[in-house]
Amino acid sequence: MSDQDPNGDLPQALEPVDFSTHVLSLASSAMVALGTMPAPSGEEPAVDLDTARYLVDVLGMLELKTRGNLEESEHKLLQSLLYDLRVAFVDVTAGAGAVKRT
Repeated sequence: MSDQDPNGDLPQALEPVDFSTHVLSLASSAMVALGTMPAPSGEEPAVDLDTARYLVDVLGMLELKTRGNLEESEHKLLQSLLYDLRVAFVDVTAGAGAVKRT
């Protein structure tokens, strides 16, 4: 099997993954699941609270397991993302509850 795509182009190598890129990817996926960020396909995002909760929990686990081992910038990024996602989760679930009650 060839490494070329159907157009004959060689595939481009992906950049190495670092910690910040990884947590930003997880956070972006959580925002899509919360419906606060458009999906990569451009479609209207469907809210998926179970997936959003899981991804926030994964980020929380990473924060706990890497405590004391991150660079200051990585630590601040993770803390900021967790705060923003937790607030967004509460906002979305409160909004969903308000819709259900009416």
